[in-house]
Amino acid sequence: MAPETLTLAEARDLAMSCLLANGCDERNAAPVADSMVAAERDHCHSHGLFRLPGYVRGLRAGVINGRARPRVSRVSPGVLRVAGDHAMAPVAHDVSFGTLADEARKQGIAYAGLQRVHHFSALWVEIEALAQEGLCALACTSYLPYVTPAGGREPLFGTNPFAFGWPRPDGVPMVFDMATAAMARGEIMIAGREGKQLPPGAGVDSAGKPSTNPADVLAGAQLPFGGYKGSALALMVELMAGPMIGETLSLETAEEHDGGEGWPPAGGEFVLAIDPTVMGGERWRQSAQRLFGTVGSMAEARLPGDRRHAARPRTLKDGFQIPRALAEQIREFAEP
Repeated sequence: MAPETLTLAEARDLAMSCLLANGCDERNAAPVADSMVAAERDHCHSHGLFRLPGYVRGLRAGVINGRARPRVSRVSPGVLRVAGDHAMAPVAHDVSFGTLADEARKQGIAYAGLQRVHHFSALWVEIEALAQEGLCALACTSYLPYVTPAGGREPLFGTNPFAFGWPRPDGVPMVFDMATAAMARGEIMIAGREGKQLPPGAGVDSAGKPSTNPADVLAGAQLPFGGYKGSALALMVELMAGPMIGETLSLETAEEHDGGEGWPPAGGEFVLAIDPTVMGGERWRQSAQRLFGTVGSMAEARLPGDRRHAARPRTLKDGFQIPRALAEQIREFAEP
């Protein structure tokens, strides 16, 4: 079946109609639709409309609150608690990031602990928003136990992504977003949908044997990237997005969650914002630009995010493609 081509405006309309038909109000639907459309714009298809059926299942099950009103409270100078009210994470970002940016400028550094949110989106979307405010930013979140520690066989960590962003006065921010697993789970699911094999090192089957079959890895365990290095970073994310902010570890999230792959579980997100001007003065801009320019001058090198940025004008001009079956599924969900 041939894929369907959508413009970004059509994609947003489709996402909005689907979310509104399944229990969301405008305040909850709009940030989520915008996040998915941003992912499609940058050819990050594993976090675009591909995620919409999962959100809908959670809304229909009554697990995700489509009329959530996250609340922001100041625990101490530079420390914010965001009570998520079981919102989809982009809703909590929309409510809290203005306050977080203000706190970072006042204190030089600030962080927010988002509690009881359902995170299914790409981290780079929210980090780019903070970096566009002239702030250095970092975020991480845990998930369900899908990744085995280095040397292990049984899943314990989430895919545990983290993202880092640096503002650039003369261009879009430099942002990287990476799972601590060798592959994002959404990428493995898409590979399975398209009948593709995985690269070696992505995961193991239920018996703990290396496999390149997506179904085997989804039933077994994913592997951290870089062996012990990725495993250590996954451990860090577990602690920062869990106990650090009064939220659950991935293994604790699994004890609360019964949706399988159907919808994102409730959990936490740690978001840090830093104003580089406070200690770096004005020199930070010049030094950073020198570094970025040096990387860009190397023939085979590129900065993180360059591929995404290059995709933007093409998508704005030509639209993007999604599997026709996914488009039809979303339209069915949008029916009253």
